[in-house]
Order: sequence, then C-alpha cells, then structure tokens
Amino acid sequence: MNFAHFIRELGRGSEGARDMSLQEAQQLYGAMLDGGVPELELGAIAIALRLKGETADEMIGFLAAANERMYALRRPPGRLRPVVIPTYNGARKGANLVPLLALLLRRFAIPVVLHGLIEGYGRVTSAQILREFGLLPSTSQLQAQQMLNENGLIYVPLSVICPGLNNQLALRNRLGLRNSAHSLVKMLDPFTGEGLLLAAATHPDYLDTMREVLGALGTHALLLRGTEGEPFANPKRRPRIEHLHVGACDILFEAEHDSLKTLPNLPEAFDAKTTADWMRRVLAGESALPPPIANQLACCLYASGYADDFNQAKAIVAVEGFGLAVT
Repeated sequence: MNFAHFIRELGRGSEGARDMSLQEAQQLYGAMLDGGVPELELGAIAIALRLKGETADEMIGFLAAANERMYALRRPPGRLRPVVIPTYNGARKGANLVPLLALLLRRFAIPVVLHGLIEGYGRVTSAQILREFGLLPSTSQLQAQQMLNENGLIYVPLSVICPGLNNQLALRNRLGLRNSAHSLVKMLDPFTGEGLLLAAATHPDYLDTMREVLGALGTHALLLRGTEGEPFANPKRRPRIEHLHVGACDILFEAEHDSLKTLPNLPEAFDAKTTADWMRRVLAGESALPPPIANQLACCLYASGYADDFNQAKAIVAVEGFGLAVT
C-alpha cells in the first residue's frame, strides 16, 4: 500500500485535501489497526486526518475496519437489546454518572456493557467508580462473555475487544492530539449492531457526523450531547436525546434551555468513593435522582425494548419513584 499517496492527498490542508472513498478509508484504517503502517507514516496520517477532518464516508470505512477486527460479544438471550455504553472521557469537573445509569438499567434486568480505558489520566473513570461496587474490568473476551451471561453488567477494556483501536488511542500520548479513534470508539458496538448504543459527543459537528454515520448503518442508538464527553445527560440541564433506529431519527426529549429553578442533588465531590457513596443513596431511594438522568433512563427502557412505547417507559420510571422527571 502506498502510504505516501494517502499522506499527500490527505495532508494538503482543509482546502486542498482530497477525501477518501469509503473503500479507501476501510483499507487504510485496516492497515493502521493491524500495525502495518510504519510509525512515521502513521503519525503523518493521524495528523493529516486531524487537520482535514473526517467525512461520514471515511468514518463509516474506519468503523467497518474496526468491526472486522473486533472481538464481538454474543447478545444475551431474550427480546431486550443490551445497552452499550462507551465511556472514555471520565470526569474532571463534576461527578461521572455513567455507572449510575448502568446500575439503574440492571434493576430492570437489561444487559449492560460498558467499554473504555482503565487509565483515567487524572480523570475519574467509570471503571474506578464501578470498582467501588465490586465490579472489576474483564480481562479477556471469554471472561467478559461469562460475566455478561452471569451478571448482565460488565466493564470491558478496549484493549480486550479491539487491541488495534486501543493502540490508535494511545497515539495521543505521543502526538499530543486526538485522532479518529477517539470518535470511533464512541460508535463501537461489541454486539455488531444488536445492541443499543449510547452515543455522545460534545461538539455539534461531531454529533452531526455521528448521526449521519449511525443512521447510514441503521444502528440502534440514543444520541445526545455528552457531559464532559461521557454519554449521560447533564444532571443540571437535559440535552436533546434522539433515538436512531433502522435509518430513522426520533427526538425523544428536546434540550432544556430555561434557567435552573433549583439545583439538582449531586455529590459534594467527584472522586470515585464519594460518587459511589452518593449513587448508593440514590439507588436506595434516600437521595433524589436528577431529572435528566431519569429522562435518559426512560429513553433506554423504550429503545431497548423493555417498554412497548415511550409513554409506557416514562410511566415505569415514574412508578419507580422518579415521577417529577418524566414529564
């Protein structure tokens, strides 16, 4: 493969660069994931794509290459779609509430798979919080499948399900910049299309690209603006939550824009132990669940197939004691 050709075409800047076709993108990214691109050329390609920006077709090609090399999980038996939660950013300003959403979903016997990184680089990760609940990351594909079958809730590191993509993420430490892998991991479904993906981004352009990519692939997903990049609804002001399914896109909740009348109950600090202790109180009914998280929970119940329609999903959440949150 002529890597200089790709670098020349991609590296001409935002005005002169040529976009790749889906097939070219899939071929190139496959070589990158397989370790077949020399380090110098790999860095040049990563930087060129960063400067040019990826098109939807390129991202579809990249995702196809990643899916071909991913160690897939078997969907648990039953009619419910397992919820897939990519959790890669962690928290540095407020509490990371991804584990709370996962634990709430398990109350309804919905299978949940979280995938992400072990190292938080100074941020509080979902893996660190889940350790406070006794849930440790899976160390192999076999263990992940066994734990999923037995417990219905697992955290699996990216290095276990897609080592090549994990290596691409690690380039940030050497190059100092994000690369395409940081967006790809947020669209990765270990059930190869049979899961319900919680897809989130913070920049509107990335949300548009994710909507286009996931829509073209017919992915079942809930798309929202993330909180510090994590796929949970901002507990202070709910983002718009969209339901992508079989090429369609339905808005389940519009974004909130009004000024806050009251501040939600949140942990006093956002370290793993304090966050986990607060989550225990919420799960026990001793502290209130922030309304936007209850909204997102209702969306998950509906999109996973637990509820027959969205109104029923909201009613179920209300019956569980979160009634103020589902109007």
